[in-house]
Amino acid sequence: MAIEAQEIEDLIRAGFPQAKITVTDLAGDGNHYAAEVIDASFKGMNRVQQQRAVYATLKGKMDGANGQLHALALTTKAPD
Repeated sequence: MAIEAQEIEDLIRAGFPQAKITVTDLAGDGNHYAAEVIDASFKGMNRVQQQRAVYATLKGKMDGANGQLHALALTTKAPD
């Protein structure tokens, strides 16, 4: 079961409305994506905390064998 890049962006945007978000389909199969999320709320957080916050916005889309999203290479940071 594939997921669209726009749906991933929409889910992340719901949690980070002011973020700069870029989602790329890595394999063209709707299952392997990369996302870059740049948001001011990440300031003072370490990378693990930032990524956990983003994964939380995906609302279970990556949960086990039943998840719609198989892989997400995630890059997060606060703006410069």
